[in-house]
Formats: sequence, C-alpha cells, structure tokens
Amino acid sequence: LSTGEVLKNLNKFYKRKEIQRLGADNGLDARLFHQAFISFRKYIMESSSVSADLHIILNDICCGAGKVCLLGHVDDLFPFFLRHAKQIFPMLDCMDDLRKISDLRLPPNWYPDARAIQRKIIFHAGPTNSGKTYHAIQRFLSAKSGIYCGPLKLLAHEIFQKSNDANVPCDLVTGEERVYANEDARQAPHIACTIEMCSTNTPYEVAVIDEIQMIRDPARGWAWTRALLGLCAQEIHVCGEAAAIDLVTELMYTTGEEVEVRNYERLTPLTVLDYALESLDNLQPGDCIVCFSKNDIYSVSRQIEARGLECAVIYGSLPPGTKLEQAKKFNDPNDPCKILVATDAIGMGLNLCIRRIIFNSILKPTINEKGEKEIDTITTSQALQIAGRAGRYGSSFKQGEVTTMHHDDLVQLKEILNEPVRPVKAAGLHPTAEQIEMFAYHLPDATLSNLIDIFVSLSQVDGLYFVCNIDDFKFLADMIQHIPLNLRSRYVFCTAPLNRKEPFVCTTLLKFARQFSRNEPLTFDWLCRHTKWPLAVPKNIKELVHLEAVHDVFDLYLWLSYRFMDMFPDAVLVRDIQKKLDDIIQAGVCNITKLIRASQSAAAPGAAEVVSQDFPLSRTKRDTRAVSERYGARSTEALSIAVGVPGDRRAKNLKAYRAATRQEDLKSHGHGSLANRLLREGLLTQEMLRQLESEWQDQHRNGRYSLGSKRDDQNSSKEMGKKKK
Repeated sequence: LSTGEVLKNLNKFYKRKEIQRLGADNGLDARLFHQAFISFRKYIMESSSVSADLHIILNDICCGAGKVCLLGHVDDLFPFFLRHAKQIFPMLDCMDDLRKISDLRLPPNWYPDARAIQRKIIFHAGPTNSGKTYHAIQRFLSAKSGIYCGPLKLLAHEIFQKSNDANVPCDLVTGEERVYANEDARQAPHIACTIEMCSTNTPYEVAVIDEIQMIRDPARGWAWTRALLGLCAQEIHVCGEAAAIDLVTELMYTTGEEVEVRNYERLTPLTVLDYALESLDNLQPGDCIVCFSKNDIYSVSRQIEARGLECAVIYGSLPPGTKLEQAKKFNDPNDPCKILVATDAIGMGLNLCIRRIIFNSILKPTINEKGEKEIDTITTSQALQIAGRAGRYGSSFKQGEVTTMHHDDLVQLKEILNEPVRPVKAAGLHPTAEQIEMFAYHLPDATLSNLIDIFVSLSQVDGLYFVCNIDDFKFLADMIQHIPLNLRSRYVFCTAPLNRKEPFVCTTLLKFARQFSRNEPLTFDWLCRHTKWPLAVPKNIKELVHLEAVHDVFDLYLWLSYRFMDMFPDAVLVRDIQKKLDDIIQAGVCNITKLIRASQSAAAPGAAEVVSQDFPLSRTKRDTRAVSERYGARSTEALSIAVGVPGDRRAKNLKAYRAATRQEDLKSHGHGSLANRLLREGLLTQEMLRQLESEWQDQHRNGRYSLGSKRDDQNSSKEMGKKKK
C-alpha cells in the first residue's frame, strides 16, 4: 500500500461530517474523537503490519479512489476506528452508566433528609455593615439547636465565642480543629463551623449560611450549594449580597420551598472622597491601605515606617492568630499603631476600627474559569465589600471614607462603585467521593486524575449550576499518583486544603502520603525533624515566608488527623507547637520593616524569592525587566506596583503605571539627590553606596559602559542637537 494514499484517505475519513456524527452517537465528543483519530492514524501509519481485514479495506479504498465504480469507501473504516477508540477509551463500552453517574442536573435529590421536611428560607440581604448577619445570629442564639456556616475559621471562631459568652453552649468545628463547649466532650446543641464541615444529616432548628454570594466561587462554591440544598433545619437564614436573591429563589423553587427576603441598609454613611491620597505623607490615624499583592504590602509598610509611623499588617497567608493580634493592635486606642496595611483579607472575618479605606491599586490577580491567573480591575462586589469596612457601626468612627492612592484610580473606582453588582447566575458543584468510586468501578485502570477528567467531560448540569474548578484536585492527584493508595484515601489526600504554589507544603503532603501508604504513623517526632522544629524568630522576609509555610504544614497535619486518626496520632502536640509558631510569626510581623531591610541588603536573589511568592519567578523577572525598560525603574514604589500586576494588557492600566511613575518622579524632584533619598527611605545602605561608586569608577577606568549609559548619552546628544537647532 502507498503510505501517501493511505494517509490521504485517513484524513478524508476524519473530515467527513457523517463520521463525526457516528462518533458522537457512540460517545465520542469532538475532543475524544480527535484524540482517538490521532491514535488510530498513528497505529496504521507506524505499524509494520495491520490485521488482514483492515488491510483489505484499506486496499479497496486506495485502489477504488477516483473510479466510477468504487471498490471501497472511507466510511468502511468506521468499525475499525471505533474498535480502536474503545481500546484507548474503555469508558465507551459503559458510556450509558457513566452518563447516569455524572448526571448533575438534580442536586436537590442528593439530600433526601432535607427534602423530607418543609424548610423556611429567610434571606437577609444588605451591604457590609448593615446588621444582616447580626439579626440572623440573634435567631440562632434563641433557638434550641442551631448551626452557623461561615467561609472562614475566624468567623466560625467569632460566633463560637459570642455564643458561649451569651451562655449558649456552642462547639467549634473546622477542618483542623474540634473544640467542645462541654468538658466531657459531649456535643452541644449549637455548632459554629466552616461551611465545608457542616453536617447534612443532623437536624437543627435554625441554620445560618453566611456570605451566600460565594456560591458562585469557582473553587469553593460547591460548599454553599451543599449547605443551602442539604441542611436539615426548620429555618435556613441566608446572609449576603442582594445579587444572590434571584438565584437562591430559583434554587428553592426546585425544592418546593419559598424564600422570604429581608432587606437591610448600611448603618453608617460611607463617602467616596473627591481627592486621592497622592502621598503617604497624607496618612491619618485610622487609615487602611489595601494592596492586592504581598509585594505591595512589603513596599508600602516599609515606606510608612520610614516616615516614623507605626503600622499593622494583615494578609491572607498569615495564621489566624497573627491576624487577630494585628487587628487588636490597630484597634487599641492606647497603641501607637494607627495605620493598617492589608490585602482584601480584611473584607470579611475581622472587626476593625477603620476611618478611611485607601486602595493602593484597583488591579487584582484573579483565577479565571480555566484556572489561569489574570490581572483585572476589582469587581463592584469586591470594591463594596472592602470599602464597606470603613466606619463600622459601633466603632469610634461614625462615618466611613474611601479613596485611592492615585488620582487616575479614583475616577475608575467611582465608576466601579456606581455600577450595579452583577447578579449571581449559577451555583457550584463538585463530584463526590461516592460518584468517583462508582466511576472507578467501571474504569478500574484509570488514574484518579483521569477519572475526574472523564467525569467533568460527561457531566450534565442545568443552567442554575456549574462544575467547580478542579485544577488543584488534579494537581495533587497527579503528584501522588505513583504512591499506592486505595481510592477513598487518595481522594481525601487530594481534597486537602493547601496552596499548590508552596513547594514545602506540597512536598510534605507527598511525604505524608508515602508514609501513610507504608502504614507507618506520622508521629510528632517525625514532624519535628521534617520541619526542623524548634524554629527561631525570622531575620528576613524569606524566613518569615518559610514560617508561614510551616504553619500551613501543621494545619495540613491537623486536617489529616481528623480523617485518619490512627495514622496522624499526635494532633494535641502539634496544636501546641502551632500556637508557639503563631507567636514566633507575630514577632516577625511586628518587625516586618526590619525584615524587609535585611532581605534587601542581603542579596538580590532573596528579594526575587519574596516576589515569587505571589507570581512565578520567571514571570516576575520578565515583567520587572519590561517595566524597567519601558518606564524606568526610578521608583521602587512604582516598580512594585507594576511587578504586582504581571501580564497586564489593558491600556488604562498601563496608563496608571506611567502616571504612578511620573508622580513619584515629580515628588522626588527637588528633595535632595537620588542617593540621599534612597538612603533616607532605607532602600540603600552606605556600604551598598560605596560598592556602587567603586564599580562605577572601575567601569570608567576600563572604558566599559552599560547599554543604558550609551543610550542615555545618545539621548542627551539628541536633546542637545534639538536645542541648538
């Protein structure tokens, strides 16, 4: 057979619409059809021999091509193609069963206990600081039994404390912790928990679901859907943005339950100022600067303390205890710390006495539906959530104010705040362990990552739902695939809450899984050796970041200890050293400015590693270089803003970068030499200055100039020429 003729006819077979339709009828969607054809073509073209019946068909097709009376037709290849496809995609033989398992069109039917009772749904709708959650909690406290479901450990802990302070026995349940109100470890009638930990089997009189708008979250939305549809409570009190009212009403319509809506207005006025801060010299007590990257947090806090002001620092990866201590420090009227620098972590979970919110930038890294990181302006919902923290009801500030660091951002912020909040369109879903186990029964040789892929590709959802992003799950599944674990244990390890961008935490999970597979308990001594406990107070930012990672490792151990108690037996001891580590991290954060200086004076690679905590190192270097070449790296603050938002393609954001750089240049003009300004702000030491001077003199003596120097000289010559003309 002529390989050229065979290849031409195979490609003709692939392009025929009739063949594609036949493939779809047999369970091959466009993606699977393409993959199956590539494999089928490779099998035919690279095999030294094929089966006799396939050879005859190919011969008839090639010999009959172009003749009036055809010996064969390319469509005759379909039975052989389908047989090959079933070999590489075994699920094609049991496609009907798999489609039934992955049918997600009726989630309310997954919770028969909740469907057996008639629940009353009350939606408390309103902006931040409107008292909506307060009213729901009052009903929770007055009930004979109740459950509070919140998005954060801090919120669950706050309700746990409030309940017990009000003489209402309440237990605390999070992924890593169980705290009983009763000394004999008897379960209390009230429970405060993180939303993933709520029970859909226990009956309650009242349930409170906080921050219901997070039902659209691409990663965690499934937990709100599960709580809303599955909680067995006579009354379900839902708290959140009014944007979620329509979706909740539609979801409850499918369960035959009505929704009562109670609207709330903000309790204190919030004013958007007509002027930007422009300079950190204009800071006042009660101000909170909001940044969207850890790099900006470091930069801004250093510049504030360089002005002789003390500031508290709060960002997402800090332990809860450290966040509370920093909040307490900022709120204390007798503490000299009157400025707060924070990420959007302050948007919920912390009670703060903020007078004015200042957005350092309105650009924020986000994760899109494909799991890719993008840079975009903050949404109206995010802006309102953060701005609403100013002027909290009951605090010393009776009115809240909001502005931006730069004037260009202020115009855009006003537009964002004036836009209506986009309605929540769909609720998240996630495949359960039981569904994956049923898939594995039909596909025993498939990996967990492949099972998840097949499940998502076959899943059917109606317009009210979407399948949550599973990239983190697949990442962990691929990472531990080579370790021999049963499917249920493997699934649990893959649902562990960790940041996959922290290498130390990921390698620790790998070691946990490996030792677990050997049936060797992970003891306290083993964990201390692995983390090199005891640890010292950090001397620079790199060490502080490592301590945060170690804290996450302790969290991971505690999380696994509640799922595999016999294999992770030392939860009590680990919790004790985690509290000590929290104190060590607090000491580091209190001296964060000194840590930043130490990091900068040590070595440039250390600084690069700090930046890479938020963004990949290669990307950070590329973006830093691009910003330096385009706008000039004359301002550390402007550069840090640019580095904090890599990959930005939008013209208005580039305009903001340029404006920030120009403003810094204008401010620095006339305030002494550049060297003096860098020394004054702590960006340069005398030793570094002497070293730079020595290197510059060596270059001049050797006649070597950098490209930048030549370019500057050429630009200067051109300018002189223009002036002469």
